[in-house]
Amino acid sequence: MRSSRRGVSIFESIYADHLRKLDPDMFELLSSEDDLEDVRGRLFDHLSRLEFSYHSPSWQIDALERVNALYCIQVLKNLISARNERASGCSTLAEMARIVKDEELREQDRALFIDFYHIVKGAVGQSGLTSREGPDLSNTFGREAARKRSDFLDIMSERCYEWINSYPTGIDADVVRRRAENRKRIMDALGASDDDWNDYRWQLRHVRRKVDDLDGLIELTADEREAIDQATSNRMPFGITPYYLSLMDFEPHRKFDHAVRAQVIPPLSYVKGILEAREKGSLDFMREGDTSPVDLVTRRYPMIAILKPYNSCAQICVYCQRNWEIDDVLSPSALASENKVREALKWFEEHPMVTEILITGGDPLLLSDDKLMRLLKRVAGIEHIKRVRFGSRLPVVLPMRFTEPMIEMLGEYNDPSKRELCLVTHFEHPYEVTPEAMECVRRVRRDGLSVYNQQVFTMENSRRFETVALRLLLKQIGVDPYYTFNTKGKEETEWYRVPIARILQERKEESRMIPGLARTDVPVFNIPALGKNNLTNWQNHDLIMISPRGERIYEFHPWEKNIVSAPTYVYRDVPILSYLERLQERSEDPAAYSSIWYYF
Repeated sequence: MRSSRRGVSIFESIYADHLRKLDPDMFELLSSEDDLEDVRGRLFDHLSRLEFSYHSPSWQIDALERVNALYCIQVLKNLISARNERASGCSTLAEMARIVKDEELREQDRALFIDFYHIVKGAVGQSGLTSREGPDLSNTFGREAARKRSDFLDIMSERCYEWINSYPTGIDADVVRRRAENRKRIMDALGASDDDWNDYRWQLRHVRRKVDDLDGLIELTADEREAIDQATSNRMPFGITPYYLSLMDFEPHRKFDHAVRAQVIPPLSYVKGILEAREKGSLDFMREGDTSPVDLVTRRYPMIAILKPYNSCAQICVYCQRNWEIDDVLSPSALASENKVREALKWFEEHPMVTEILITGGDPLLLSDDKLMRLLKRVAGIEHIKRVRFGSRLPVVLPMRFTEPMIEMLGEYNDPSKRELCLVTHFEHPYEVTPEAMECVRRVRRDGLSVYNQQVFTMENSRRFETVALRLLLKQIGVDPYYTFNTKGKEETEWYRVPIARILQERKEESRMIPGLARTDVPVFNIPALGKNNLTNWQNHDLIMISPRGERIYEFHPWEKNIVSAPTYVYRDVPILSYLERLQERSEDPAAYSSIWYYF
């Protein structure tokens, strides 16, 4: 099912004249010398006639092709809309008219043209989405039909597992063995005993903070060394716990540990992007400053608000949403002052409609047990708070922090008659799920706490069924999938970003194959200042244009549009073609992702 060959790109054979063969009338309009506004009007008429034809009872087309064609026609209308040109700042129509008049398809035009071409292909009912390999049950009924269907479902399931099982997990026997060797190498280098290793305070004292700290512990490529060196010399937060370091394979091939390394070792493009963003001004992409009524509090929704008492982490995730306010890993200044915490909690007391609090940061579970208990006691004293969430990546990067005293303390404040206390963590890949993390989750759940996961959908976990493999494993160890975040449009994180079309494809074609209890997460896009937008709901976003670079441009409608008038948000996505070519560089077969063009 999978292909590991590196072949010629499947897109190189597409050229401008292919559009003529798909839709001669559209090609003629685009290649005409008429006024662009006249072309626009005639294209709308052409698309409306095509749309009308799909509603004729005599039109013979597969039902799935028909539905997809209607979606594609609507998108094409968006792409030639003068209103959308003004909103997006570019014109797909003008660019396509220029491209079809050229004798050759220029390299810089390929991403735009190929995306447009596939949408037209869908509009004329030639997407190829319909599968003909299933059993014909049209004249088969009862037990015979059920058995044929069951046999085919076995085939589908086997194909899914072929993908799923290709991704190693942190609880595979050979991986556990390799990591035991890694742990011994790191402990020997740092002069540690088993007791040291299992003491979270020892782990925190030995966080690796610069490139020289990693010498002899893992091998780094020249680019990795340079990126870490540039980051630390420019005061960009960097740090890795010895435990998380042991999850990396010693060799720098990134064959298995790609998601682990990419989580904490920045690419050079990221370092450069951060430095450029600093020169431009604020790095607060999510505009938290605009949604913070008092220090330490962020509020975007009616019934929940964020409290940030500790502004650092045990280690630093490269694409952290709050990279603009974290000074350094375990920074001495990370702990909020008593006065600021008091004022923040006073704000919660004065807002009885806020019934849920997310305590995050940074990582609040790095607070000492005494400070954590004092904070919990004060939060528990606010009668209208009915749920307390802790946002923490410690089960993934420092599971030994979950000592018996801390777990008992959390359990003490989980009182169903008054409030729920739960843990929201952040596993990114099956390779991060270890026996230690599994045991940590087991002990937390033993005291009655629910555990949820928020995953960021990145280049490192977006291959076919890669995220499905994580969902299944998380549910197995007692973690409920909660959110899957599409990577944000922060310019410095482009190396990590994945097209929205891919996360929608994953949702429709992969996660739907697994049992419902393992696909409880919702794919979302976080809009600056406004919050989460459900990507599965078309009423929340619209594809309005494709830029000359092939970036799909979306207009997001805030969740609160049914409550108050709120501005929309325009976002430029990464080109689908660029993403597919990157997959091919990683030995993936782009043909396995060919339906990606039809997710909007």
